[in-house]
Amino acid sequence: MPKLENALLVYPQIPKDTYWSYSYSLKLIQKKSAMPPLGLATLAALFPADVNVRIIDLNIEPLEDKDLDWADAVFLSAMIVQKDSAMEVLARCKDRGVPVVAGGPYPTATPEDMADADYLIQGEAEEVFTDFIEAFRRDEAPARLAAPKKPPMSASPIPRFDLLNRRAYASMSVQYSRGCPFKCDFCNVWKLYGNRPRLKSASQVLAEMDYLYELGWRDSVFIVDDNFIGNKGKVKKELLPALIAWQKEHGYPFTFFTEASINLAEDDRLLTDMKEAGFTQVFIGIETPSAESLAEVGKKQNPKSDMVKAVKKIQEHGLEVMAGFILGFDSDPEDAAERQIQFIQKTAIPRAMVGLLIALPGTELYNRLEAEGRILGKADGNNTHCTASNFLTRQPRERLAEGYRRVLATIYDYNLKNYFERCSRLIDSSAKKAFTKKNGVSREEFRTFLRSLTRQLFTPYGFQYFRFLARTLVKHPKSFAEAVKFGVVGHHYYMITRKTLAAPAM
Repeated sequence: MPKLENALLVYPQIPKDTYWSYSYSLKLIQKKSAMPPLGLATLAALFPADVNVRIIDLNIEPLEDKDLDWADAVFLSAMIVQKDSAMEVLARCKDRGVPVVAGGPYPTATPEDMADADYLIQGEAEEVFTDFIEAFRRDEAPARLAAPKKPPMSASPIPRFDLLNRRAYASMSVQYSRGCPFKCDFCNVWKLYGNRPRLKSASQVLAEMDYLYELGWRDSVFIVDDNFIGNKGKVKKELLPALIAWQKEHGYPFTFFTEASINLAEDDRLLTDMKEAGFTQVFIGIETPSAESLAEVGKKQNPKSDMVKAVKKIQEHGLEVMAGFILGFDSDPEDAAERQIQFIQKTAIPRAMVGLLIALPGTELYNRLEAEGRILGKADGNNTHCTASNFLTRQPRERLAEGYRRVLATIYDYNLKNYFERCSRLIDSSAKKAFTKKNGVSREEFRTFLRSLTRQLFTPYGFQYFRFLARTLVKHPKSFAEAVKFGVVGHHYYMITRKTLAAPAM
């Protein structure tokens, strides 16, 4: 009978040389990873009390043989972007005879890739995991288990934040909802988590905030929802009032950032309350200024508004808009790259994640392209530093790659003049309403500033960075700490862009 006294939860490595990794920025703030594996921390809370649980995040520490020897079983969770590292972990476990239980978005979407895992749990684990563990201990656990339904968020426990090396991360993470009301055909979120958002209660979220506070966390918190305003009514009536009251009671120990759809701009009260609750940033999938391309992929919410005005309105309420952009839609006009550049510069979006369209397994896009015989191979999840899609594009591949490189070379130019110009204009429009920390600049932020000065001023973009800092100090002194953060983030974009442009075309 298999014993389960020691459970090792392993989170594979995320590639470092991508725009999403922020690896070069993390060095300047002396952190090892942007955020922790929230899924594994949540899973850890589902284990029986008599099981010793450890989490190893390969993004901050190595997985050693002694760790595998300690474990009675390894529980492996991964996104598709982590698949190479996940396969390495799986092979090492096999070599040492440690059974592997695989789960998470990647194994759920492509179970065939996890054929070597001893056990596979597809879907969300909250309502099946206890029975699985009991069956595992009886040596009766099914090799393949699909959760029969999507659980209510009331079934999700407070994550085991105590198992995380919190000092290694730039932010902590919590989840309020799962699912998205929209059906973009390139997105797998609504396919995996449903089209009707499921929400935690405000009291659940506050309990997680309490736990982080008790553990000593006093920094940013990422609300990881794929669409924070999937149910705007509940967010406005229940969650935000509770967050505002909690922040005031505790002296605003946290700042928040999240992801949302562009219809956020339609609701002034929502924007005002988000800022009052301590939100500073929101990531929005703009994708493209082309209405034809948006219609092609079913992104119906974006063309309903003037996206330039929508972005500016959100910024004017004190929230930085981070945004995702995509090139390579079938309906893209010939000047798609130029339109992307113009939109990004016009809207003053400093953190613009631009990538080529890729077809993820399980999406409507993948199914359509496969039926058309256009799929060239499985995607690896990286679309922001790769110059080739995984399908036959309508636009010639060479021209698409050249346009993509031109976008990157312009928005993150060699001396970052365009980048810092966007940063300056954003601060001009948002400084008066932007949330500012109640307790001022921390010692760690001051140390980051000193490291930034000594390492960044002597780079090809150093002069533009100095001008940006000086301008902010004169015009918006209360935003100076934010200006330093933009400089630190800009360093990562600069380094990744130079690597991407130097790489041979694919």
